[in-house]
Amino acid sequence: MLYIVSTPIGNLEDITLRAIRILSEVDYIAAEDTRHVQKLLNKYEIKTNVLSYHSHSSKSKLEKIVELLKEDKSIALVSDAGTPGISDPAYGLIQRAIEENIDISPIPGPSSLLAGLVISGKPMNQFLYLGFLPVKKGRQTLLKSLNDEKRTIIIFESPHRLLKTLNQLQEYLGDRDIAVCRELTKIYEEALRMKISQAIEHFTVKKPKGEFVLVI
Repeated sequence: MLYIVSTPIGNLEDITLRAIRILSEVDYIAAEDTRHVQKLLNKYEIKTNVLSYHSHSSKSKLEKIVELLKEDKSIALVSDAGTPGISDPAYGLIQRAIEENIDISPIPGPSSLLAGLVISGKPMNQFLYLGFLPVKKGRQTLLKSLNDEKRTIIIFESPHRLLKTLNQLQEYLGDRDIAVCRELTKIYEEALRMKISQAIEHFTVKKPKGEFVLVI
């Protein structure tokens, strides 16, 4: 069995009892960053062996995990934070498991995508999730395509690219309402609801810090 286990996005208390049990019972945990997940495992005294599986892992590493699953080993797949498969390398392993008819079970939990959406004040009945925008190729084409988008748009962004993204959003979409959510579930959690132009002004004066979820 391959378990897709959601883990906290900042606050280590945000983990389900079921997730703790599964992480304790499986044969292996496949983690995006073994050092990062160890903090969670230490807190809940989980001693399971951890394997490394990240975006730069070789094909042979992926196949090794698949072979373990085919040998009836149980593996819990976790990302650095939140639900695996959303802006992380889980997709490739999940696809291989499906190809090999390996059972897959989701262990639901935290997601910064949904956490940002529900506090944004923006419509939640329909939304378009874009993850991180392309750094170069295809970026402007994508932004231009959003001009007529009626659904709520959700974007992830890092602090060093935030102002560039805000300026381009204003350029291509106009001065729309936006919720800029940062450091969700952490001690400095913040949600700013304003116009894009106001967000640009705010973060020109105040240096952006933390990871951002933009809801437009």
